[in-house]
Amino acid sequence: MKERAVLIGLITSDISKELIEEYLLELAFLAKTAGADTIKSFTQKLPHPDKSTFLGKGKTAEISEFVKSNDISLVIFDDELSPTQLRNVEKIYGCKILDRNNLILDIFATRAQTSKARTQVELAQYQYLLPRLTRMWTHLERQKGGIGMRGPGETQIETDRRIIKDKISLLKKKIKKIDKQGFTQRKQRHQLIRVSLVGYTNAGKSTLMNQLSKAEIFAEDKLFATLDTTVRKVVIENLPFLLTDTVGFIRKLPHELVDSFKSTLDEVRESDLLLHVVDISNKSFEDHIKTVDKTILDIGASDIPSIIIFNKIDNYKFVEKEDDDLTEKTNENYSLKDLESTWMSKINTEVIFISSTQKYNFDILRNTLYNKIKDLHIKRYPYNNLLY
Repeated sequence: MKERAVLIGLITSDISKELIEEYLLELAFLAKTAGADTIKSFTQKLPHPDKSTFLGKGKTAEISEFVKSNDISLVIFDDELSPTQLRNVEKIYGCKILDRNNLILDIFATRAQTSKARTQVELAQYQYLLPRLTRMWTHLERQKGGIGMRGPGETQIETDRRIIKDKISLLKKKIKKIDKQGFTQRKQRHQLIRVSLVGYTNAGKSTLMNQLSKAEIFAEDKLFATLDTTVRKVVIENLPFLLTDTVGFIRKLPHELVDSFKSTLDEVRESDLLLHVVDISNKSFEDHIKTVDKTILDIGASDIPSIIIFNKIDNYKFVEKEDDDLTEKTNENYSLKDLESTWMSKINTEVIFISSTQKYNFDILRNTLYNKIKDLHIKRYPYNNLLY
């Protein structure tokens, strides 16, 4: 039976009501991916989160009443909660509390298939848990002083903290060994041009990978359908190259996961060409582009040549009509021609509009890839151009 969840978001001077509604839609998709049904979403406008309960007293009481009268088993916050906030709202709502980071970590733990991914997620989970240990021992607060009863909670917490720190140390050593093996594998693949698929989660990278490489990578309409980096050899006409499918990016990606998945992101950093896949049917696609661009910049891969691939155009509701100078251009009334001309003039990189499932414009995609990879190959091997 699926858990019944409510979602909570905060409207501030930096985040508008419209934007927080989009964020909560994404949070609902995350909850669905984790296996929960979203019953209702709550928002409140505050200058900043309350230090004790995240929301104000009135809104907190309203949510608490709703939770208790509607058989809600899970409350999910769109922002990271401090250990104090987490402990307090657990007492008030009387059910399981997750923040956005914890929810993403839970999804990653479910999706991780290989030993490498499982180790990376486990490290991130322990790093997230360490500062929040105190809430696990709240049942000891009822114990007062007395002979043999002084400080049992503190002793247990310190014991657990030491155990987790030791576990983190072991996992870091294991990941370091995995990274070394990954570096050796990437070095062996250096002879071929390497192309990496990057993009916001659920943009359709794995589906595109399957279509180009005839692979059978797991692809599903859920966030983080695949976590493990997959590399396949692809040949277009007579030109071979390596195509890598990487983990999807997302806004507010927990820093524990960023740290743990640095080895996965090395595949991006060491690529010769990036294919930035964008789900154009998502009305927040421009924010998604910014999130991915920022992540690429943060990992030191912004200088790598790239192509933006607007995917899922079969799901985009284009409006084909006569020009009307009085109608304001928005995502709702752009035609495909409008979007093509807008983005081709807006950014200094090539843009292609495709549908991975329908293979729309795949001939243009293949020709563009062939020419790009051929140029990269000639630069690397100027005296070995017999393929062309």
